[in-house]
Amino acid sequence: MILREIVHTCSNAHVARAALASIGGDFAAHFVATASRRNMSAGVLAARMVKEFSIKAADEEWDGVDEAVRGADQPILSGLRYILAQGLRGRKNASGSPEDDCSAPWVQRAAPANHWCA
Repeated sequence: MILREIVHTCSNAHVARAALASIGGDFAAHFVATASRRNMSAGVLAARMVKEFSIKAADEEWDGVDEAVRGADQPILSGLRYILAQGLRGRKNASGSPEDDCSAPWVQRAAPANHWCA
C-alpha cells in the first residue's frame, strides 16, 4: 500500500519537490545540484525517477523500498529517499572516482546540461 502511495503521489513534480524538501539535508542538496546539472528542476527529476522506477525496477529493488519503509516514522519519505538514492548511485569512471550520473538500470538517461551540440 505504501509503495503505491509513493508512486501515486511522488510521480507529480510538485509533490516530489515538496517531499524532497521535507527530506532535506545533504541528500536533498546533492539531488538538487544533480537536477540542475541536467537542466531540470529537482521535482521534475524526482518525479521522473519515481515513474521510471515504478515501470522498470526489478523485484529486488521493490524489496529494497519495502525494507526502507518498514518501521519508518515517515514511510513515504523513507521510500522516496530510497528510490532517489538508487537513481543517483554513481558509477565509477576510469579513474575510480564516482561519476555524477544516474546509473540505476531503470533510470532514463539524458545528456547533462553542459553537453549541448553547437
